[in-house]
Amino acid sequence: MSLSDLPSSRAATDALLRMLRQDHWRPRALGRFLSAAARRSVRQASLRPRALAEATAVHSVLLVLARDRAGQRWVLTSWTLVVLHLGLLEHRDRLAPADALSLVRGNLPATALGARRWSGLVAIALDLADGHLARRLTTVTPFGDYADSLADAAYWTWLAIRYEPSRTLRVAAVAAWTVPVAAMTAVGISRGAMPDRPRPSLLRPAAALQALIGLRRLRRVHPSASPYRPASAQPGLRAGRRHGS
Repeated sequence: MSLSDLPSSRAATDALLRMLRQDHWRPRALGRFLSAAARRSVRQASLRPRALAEATAVHSVLLVLARDRAGQRWVLTSWTLVVLHLGLLEHRDRLAPADALSLVRGNLPATALGARRWSGLVAIALDLADGHLARRLTTVTPFGDYADSLADAAYWTWLAIRYEPSRTLRVAAVAAWTVPVAAMTAVGISRGAMPDRPRPSLLRPAAALQALIGLRRLRRVHPSASPYRPASAQPGLRAGRRHGS
């Protein structure tokens, strides 16, 4: 049975990981792994033209709202990742409203809204809304599950690195999202099969960090000021020194 004939993305991923493990992770095996995964992703996207059109429409709006070229690159990267993972929609052929909210949340850093000091509250509200909608409309899919997690990781890691002045909190926020992903990837490659996702209780530290960083950002009086700007570079201090104060 070819990868295109496998009934689910989980089965296809496990088959690819088994192939990689059996070939002892050699460079040539990795090339075959990536090639086969790309072919399946393109095939799955072609089977869901409506979802592809919806993803493109959402990202087109976000591209217009992007604040600069870096924001545009962020949106285009998001679109590429979405298109390559449409197979995770499984039996569905279109995006759900909850999926669209997750995509918006993950792209907040690309827009001017992301720089607002209350954007953390917007991200939390969107997170709660997409989960509620997915359960209420019974549109829960692996795509929505992973899109939700990646949107959280993208937005909160960006916010912590760019605006959080506490080095301890920055490191903790990045680790809260990257360590579980790295651990799951390592286990999947070593076992030749994807492990189950962490239980929700294991993600509570990350949720607590989200609330803390969001509130600290909200309380900051001058959100546009960079926490890493040296004091000597501030105009007021330079002027004072010139006048001998």
